[in-house]
Amino acid sequence: MASGEHLKALLRSHIKGDDSHFLAVAMQMAAHEAKQGHGKLAEDLRTLIDSAQSKRKQMPSAQPVPIGQPRGELSNLLSVALPQTRFSEMILDDATHGRLARIINEQRNFEKIRAHGLSPRRKLLLVGPPGTGKTMTASALAGELGIPLYIVRLDSLITKFMGETAAKLRQVFDAIRDTRGIYFFDEFDAIGSQRGLANDVGEIRRVLNSFLQMIEQDQSNSLIIAATNHPEILDYALFRRFDDVIEYGLPNQEQIHAVLKNRLVNFSKSIKCWDDLMEAAQGLSYAELVRAADDSIKDAIIHDRGDVDARDVAKHLAERKAFHGRQRQ
Repeated sequence: MASGEHLKALLRSHIKGDDSHFLAVAMQMAAHEAKQGHGKLAEDLRTLIDSAQSKRKQMPSAQPVPIGQPRGELSNLLSVALPQTRFSEMILDDATHGRLARIINEQRNFEKIRAHGLSPRRKLLLVGPPGTGKTMTASALAGELGIPLYIVRLDSLITKFMGETAAKLRQVFDAIRDTRGIYFFDEFDAIGSQRGLANDVGEIRRVLNSFLQMIEQDQSNSLIIAATNHPEILDYALFRRFDDVIEYGLPNQEQIHAVLKNRLVNFSKSIKCWDDLMEAAQGLSYAELVRAADDSIKDAIIHDRGDVDARDVAKHLAERKAFHGRQRQ
């Protein structure tokens, strides 16, 4: 029969009015019964679920997934939004685009996948330099799936008191279980660094051990996304806890051209020397390219010009590159 955890999850979904999660848990129960050899019960459950899904599709308008506003202490640990970002707004290489499209496809078909005792990809580690699209990826996944994005506030999560951080982390994972969404751990190396580092302290080791246990045990319908600029200092045990590790890099010349052209689309009629700008932008991140383009547009607006001047774009790219260089020193 269904486990106690399944029954509790069904009740939570009913109380929250989250029909998608309710049906997903019901599908998990059907898969569980099939594994136990209760074929007739599993088939009856699937028939009921299919009927419920058909009725939902026939409704005049499907309501978006409601944003579950964190309450109590959780309000200090999580900030929430419902992004409208789409992957069509991002400049991605074919390999990365394909991997993210696969995640979206598996999530949209997770009921079918779980009916066969399998799990869709939902635990992701994003690695790469700052400004290369890791945070935007989390927003785009939320936008494509129509579910809330919960950003874990590490400044509130990590404390100096023994045991307190692990207790707060437990609250976050309880929310991951109870409310479907994307839970984003940015600057993940703050809690995921190698346990043997010289400057490591006992409390951080305990927090990492707690995270490893919690993510291993998590069987929710939420997506967990961790992002870091420093994958080399992450503990090796972390990598196998994630379904996918996606690496982000700086844009190549073709991608630089696409970013600048898209951002300057309404102000770039007079620009002819794109090759020079692409050369000037080499080594900058996507975020730095966008900022340089926006600064050029602001200059044009302030001076009542309908187009940006290529020299202004080059100047702002050079400023970004100089700042980037100072940051690396």
